Amino acid sequence: MSKIRKGNRETLLAALLASSIFALSAAGQAPVPGEQSKPSAPKAGAPVRYVPTLSRRAQMYYQGIWGVDELRVKQAESGELIRFTWRVLDPDKAKPLNDKKLRPVLIDPQAGVQLVVPTMEKVGQLRQSSSPEAGKSYWMAFSNSGRPVKRGDRVNIVIGDFKAEGLVVE
Repeated sequence: MSKIRKGNRETLLAALLASSIFALSAAGQAPVPGEQSKPSAPKAGAPVRYVPTLSRRAQMYYQGIWGVDELRVKQAESGELIRFTWRVLDPDKAKPLNDKKLRPVLIDPQAGVQLVVPTMEKVGQLRQSSSPEAGKSYWMAFSNSGRPVKRGDRVNIVIGDFKAEGLVVE
């Protein structure tokens, strides 16, 4: 192999530097007026709104057996509460979810905890317990004291015989 002379090395280095500067400046140019730009993918670090959904089979199960859909679990009050919501399709099938006698439990297998619906002195349980009506959404809140359940965790909701598994906390 031949040795690269000092002059050739400097020329090679200058050419490499010039081409990289040209490539960087071309990448940062604004689009030409009248030219349509392609939609770009979200930038790294930019928030992306992902709403986890149940599989089609799970949706059909909850609709057919329990008369509910749009099951969602979200953090509320800076993570101190976990809110479970659902929409009623069939009020007769959905009655157990609003039954005051049943004690709802949120189970997070990853954190190894079971959360309960707190009872407030003047308000009572933090849940709706009126007779369900078709088309209306209902909720209950679980106490997440110490915040063991975090956004992204998969949790299970148990209310009597009703069991929703693998819901993702938003």
